[in-house]
Amino acid sequence: MATPTPLPRRRFLLAGGATAAGLVLASPGAGAAAPAALSPEALLYHRLLLRHTRWVETQWDADAGRYPLADFRFVSVLGNAVLLTHGTYDADLAGVDRDTLADHTVRTIRHFAATNFWATGASWGGGGYEWGGRVFWDGTFESYFTAAARLLWDELDDATRGHVDAIAVRGAQYVAGLGAGEDPRSGGWSSNGLAGGHRGDSKIEEMGAKSMPLATGLAYHPDHPDAGAWREWLTRWLSNMTGLPSADRENGTLIDGRPVSEWNTAQNMYEDHVVENHGTYAPMYQQSTGAYPGRNALHFLIAGAPLPEVLAKQPNADGLWHTMTHLGTAAGLSAHPMVNDRYHLYGRDVLPLTWRRMGQADPYTARSEVLLAAHLEPYLAYPPENRLTKFSGEPKYEPEARAEVATAYLLHAWRDRLHGDVRPVSEARYWASVAGATDYGAEVGLVAHQSARALAMAVSKAGHVKFAFLPEHDDWLFDVTGAAPAFLPGTALAVTGRRVARYTRAGDGFDGSATVLRFEAGAAGFATLPTGAVVYTTSGLGADEGRLRLHTLAMPGVRGLDGDRTFHGPGGSVTLAPDGGDGGVDEVRFPAVAARHIRILGVRPATQYGYSLWHVEAYATGTDPGSDPGTDLARGRPVTASSADPAYPPPHATDGDPATRWAVSRAERPRADSWLAVDLGAEHRVDRVRLGWEAAYGAEYRVQVSADGTEWRDAAAVPAAHAFAGNWLNVDDRAGFVVRGGGAPIRVTATSVTLAPGPAAPLTAVAYPAQRAPRTRALAAVPPPTTDTPGVTAALADGYLAVFNLTDAAVRARVRTPDRTVTVDLPAAGAAVLPPGS
Repeated sequence: MATPTPLPRRRFLLAGGATAAGLVLASPGAGAAAPAALSPEALLYHRLLLRHTRWVETQWDADAGRYPLADFRFVSVLGNAVLLTHGTYDADLAGVDRDTLADHTVRTIRHFAATNFWATGASWGGGGYEWGGRVFWDGTFESYFTAAARLLWDELDDATRGHVDAIAVRGAQYVAGLGAGEDPRSGGWSSNGLAGGHRGDSKIEEMGAKSMPLATGLAYHPDHPDAGAWREWLTRWLSNMTGLPSADRENGTLIDGRPVSEWNTAQNMYEDHVVENHGTYAPMYQQSTGAYPGRNALHFLIAGAPLPEVLAKQPNADGLWHTMTHLGTAAGLSAHPMVNDRYHLYGRDVLPLTWRRMGQADPYTARSEVLLAAHLEPYLAYPPENRLTKFSGEPKYEPEARAEVATAYLLHAWRDRLHGDVRPVSEARYWASVAGATDYGAEVGLVAHQSARALAMAVSKAGHVKFAFLPEHDDWLFDVTGAAPAFLPGTALAVTGRRVARYTRAGDGFDGSATVLRFEAGAAGFATLPTGAVVYTTSGLGADEGRLRLHTLAMPGVRGLDGDRTFHGPGGSVTLAPDGGDGGVDEVRFPAVAARHIRILGVRPATQYGYSLWHVEAYATGTDPGSDPGTDLARGRPVTASSADPAYPPPHATDGDPATRWAVSRAERPRADSWLAVDLGAEHRVDRVRLGWEAAYGAEYRVQVSADGTEWRDAAAVPAAHAFAGNWLNVDDRAGFVVRGGGAPIRVTATSVTLAPGPAAPLTAVAYPAQRAPRTRALAAVPPPTTDTPGVTAALADGYLAVFNLTDAAVRARVRTPDRTVTVDLPAAGAAVLPPGS
């Protein structure tokens, strides 16, 4: 197919946002510059789309003549359409010539326009269509698809245009016809009518989904007889997305001539502007505040139509975005302390930031977008290359991310050319705007303190219990996601009591927090200081206290991700790179050892799914009598395990079939020390094993050997560990730790730090952000505070004194430091922070 004729000049300008004064969303304000060329972020998104096209073209089905239906991969056409109508096409970056991409795009649009539910006139429960018709989540992908078709409208035949119009009109009619009711085609997905919901499962996303067919219909068919109803319900759903009755009842802001108090009935967030989903704080869903308005705005911009007022006046959006930045990281995104997946999905995170920056002229979110943008090209280059979503999430996120990056580009093109870029505030001003400590309450289970140098969080939500520390706001140093047991020995600890003291600059002269959590086995405390330092203390909860996971990737372009970590401690330093424990196939070599039995013993699973192995192989040295060093001694041998899923029994690990595997039972997935053992049938001089891990892999594990299958000894620990016999540790000159108590050397691997790996013992540790090793060593030499009361611990950091009562009774304790003695009254299982000079 020949290269399509370029879009007519008028349509190009509309798509680029260079005309139609009605497109003004909000006054540019002080953060906006004079009209200028495209911003660096817009140019970056165009490059990302070009490079991502290499992945898109791997999806092309030459026999079918289209991109596939599975996982909505066909909506990659929106990114294609942007590349075909905007900017300079670079075939070398894209890996495909422009004519071929145009051909693939138009053929895919033609096919899926004709096979959509609304276009075919199909009835519910009948056949004759391939996709579409459900509000959840077909409406989202119909929106992306329709935008692609509209960008390439002049290249489509009349029949395809008719089908695209049917998708827009009939989808809008259907959603408006439902009123506040639910879509019976969408199964259990529901917005809970117009009441919404905030406990456990916010309905922000569900209400946003209902807005999308309405926006699509209204943008392209504003003169339709039903357009008035479409506008009414579009405004109602987008306004109620961010509903909070305590604020909305008195909100007189006019949207379409009526105050918010008349529009809103829903509550979709907690009073502190925090959103839960799947039972925990989930920032991806809070970001929906920007994602859905951005998706909807795109259609009005393409159509050259004025944007609905609600897009710029969404109630409570400011509070929601403040929370995300208050919990924000150096990547411009919120931390994920309670989420086991849906994090580091950078392609899905672009659009919400772009909309807030461009659609609402917010210079603070502009800084967020700039921070994220700095990570995007290194991220795209990291294996698997040319992907916009990695590390977690669902397959459909990949084509969706492409659509959203394309949308972000077009929003920039509109704003940059019409009003000029929205300039970001400085990083110093950005962090200062959200500095302070917040207790989001026991129900949410989160205390957060953002400072100029670090983010720290105390999480008491069941299943995610931890004390998280992100020096320099960097979520690529320590892993604090849902499954990572930061400082505490495990996230499954059951909290039996919670007490929080919060300090504010206005009321106390400084920002900080002191949290004590009670457990069946004892208590633990966590104090956050305005300098970014944190204090952790426990009465002794078990082995592996003070554990932090490290990201040790080779992602050039992202600070610290050079493939290893350097640790300084008493006696010198060591640099470690991952030698297993990162999934895939691990070949573990060790000095030859006599063994009849081999066991793989888990220490830490990488995911919430426990452990699963495709194969376990064992090999002997060339000096082992009667053994060929190339022979797998485990093949076909008997296997036992601590548990097994009935569908994945232990023998599958040694049967030689690459399609079968062993997995722990579902009930045992949370268990860290699950194991699988193989009887080799006779003693051999074994010197290596090869393990093929499924996605549920061991981030840390041990290879053990035995003569009788009863008494085991370690042959290898993965990854390799190093011990520092002393009371301090520095990690990459990014974080320093001073440890008192714990009773064991500090243990490190390339991917973990354990401050107290031994038996349960009282422990107190201070962690400092952005600190070089000599400074950490000097602080460790300073005598620590002492107390005269059993169960009371104290630590001095940057002049602030943190005192913890880990007992069940109120106490009056005397604390001595090198330069003062103070008396502190503490409630049972409570703590306090005293500023310098107090």
